[in-house]
Amino acid sequence: MKLLHIDSSILGSNSISRKLTASIVQRQKALHPGLEVTYLDLAAAAPMHLSPAHIGAMFGTAPTDPAVIADIAASAPFIDQLFAADIIVIGAPMYNFAPPSQLKAWIDRVLAAGKTFRYGADGVPVGLVSGKKVFIASSRGGAYHEGPLAALDHQEAYLKAALGFIGITDVTVIRAETMAVPDLKPAALAAAEAQIAALVA
Repeated sequence: MKLLHIDSSILGSNSISRKLTASIVQRQKALHPGLEVTYLDLAAAAPMHLSPAHIGAMFGTAPTDPAVIADIAASAPFIDQLFAADIIVIGAPMYNFAPPSQLKAWIDRVLAAGKTFRYGADGVPVGLVSGKKVFIASSRGGAYHEGPLAALDHQEAYLKAALGFIGITDVTVIRAETMAVPDLKPAALAAAEAQIAALVA
């Protein structure tokens, strides 16, 4: 079996989502001996945001900017890695109500018409990626899962929508919220770790 481990937090060793993804991966290794792991640190090696040169390259116009050429080469394996993985672990903190832009840049590369989805005759998209199990390690400072701030959650909802668009619907969210509230953080983090420890697949 193969696992794709993706981190996107810019906080390094202070990152809650990185701690959670590491725990999830360790749990999956225990459950699936011999698991092969591919690791992407999107903060350390962030894909560029799409530009006119990137779009031109998609339609056959060779880029001339060395940075764009290097970026296209670096991100070329993303779709193959996605298809190869049986399990995908995504570290996704909430930055200003949404995932980090680095993670959005990865999504922009793997949501590719004709490769990971296609439009049917009726215009309804059909996902072309199947058989994947995804774990999202979600961290945020406040309480957005329910209550008065729920409408501001464009992080988990966006990720589920993007994954579902390409056919990935088996998604488990491991959530650690209220991380910016000292009195609530320890119990919330312990609950997330307990959820990971209880995983059976």
